[in-house]
Amino acid sequence: MSATKSGQSALTRDEEVIDLQRRRDQLNARVAELQWDLGGLVYEMAIRDRIRVDVLVKRAAILQDADAELAEIERILRMEQTATAGACANCGSPHSSGAAYCWQCGQPLLRQVDSSSITAP
Repeated sequence: MSATKSGQSALTRDEEVIDLQRRRDQLNARVAELQWDLGGLVYEMAIRDRIRVDVLVKRAAILQDADAELAEIERILRMEQTATAGACANCGSPHSSGAAYCWQCGQPLLRQVDSSSITAP
């Protein structure tokens, strides 16, 4: 039975890596599209002599969020050989093993344990 459990564990882990790779590919395409759109938007505003900084900042923020998620997923995939990944309990964003805070929402990933609840063996 333990062989079955370890086989299922390896399969689940492989599926998680494949899902992360799929998400990375989606984000690569999304970041490229957002960069293209932002460049086109700046160009269109410039030729019309109507630069709207507020619009550009909003679009740049969307691009920055997608780029940050892409960077974190790439980091997790690079670390996959030596560490396992999890998800933030607060926002569901993926995180690597050993991370103390969520890269997306900033919430602590490790629970603090009251010292009175720890007993000597």
